[in-house]
Amino acid sequence: MEMRILAVDTALGACSAALIGGDKVLAHRFVPMERGHAEALAPMVAELMAGVAYTTLTRLAVTTGPGTFTGQRIGLAFMRGLRIAHDLPLVGITSLSAMAAQAAHETGLTAAALHDARRSEVYFEMQDGPMLLSFDQALVQLSGRPSDAPIALAGTAAERACAALGTGFVLSGVRQPDARWVARLAAQAPAPLGPPQPLYLRAPDARLPAAP
Repeated sequence: MEMRILAVDTALGACSAALIGGDKVLAHRFVPMERGHAEALAPMVAELMAGVAYTTLTRLAVTTGPGTFTGQRIGLAFMRGLRIAHDLPLVGITSLSAMAAQAAHETGLTAAALHDARRSEVYFEMQDGPMLLSFDQALVQLSGRPSDAPIALAGTAAERACAALGTGFVLSGVRQPDARWVARLAAQAPAPLGPPQPLYLRAPDARLPAAP
């Protein structure tokens, strides 16, 4: 029986949702946005799931981060609610791996994701999992690759990295995570043992007031 997955992403600068069945995208919405994910997500999922019973789903999937503190929590909280309400396994996928997978598919190349994390830092993922690096450290990681084959770059820092690195790198059209690729990666993932946790590569800027 084919796997049917509902996936969402709210971690960075877009809000998206996708319903896939096997290799087919059955429904998909993607809206670039810096704010307003909380208000956009529920209606987006309701539109996708119109006429579709949750009992037909095999899994749920969501980006765990890295991303904005609020954005990560919106998607995770929403999908954890669906997980409990419909007794479905929920798979967590990093926002960077979703971007890299899409870039690899679109270019036919090995891909890396570099997303602007501000403070001259980037969220970076290629083969060793997600990391928070300075922009220069990310360039070192890429320039020290073991193969001479071109590498496709995705994310909001990809264009700057391509310009700095020169030949051997290809700029993909991927700038934000897309729930289609969250779903596709979730279909290949092992069954989760519990609910996914948010991935914070940097502590939140907000701090609780000190005790008097």
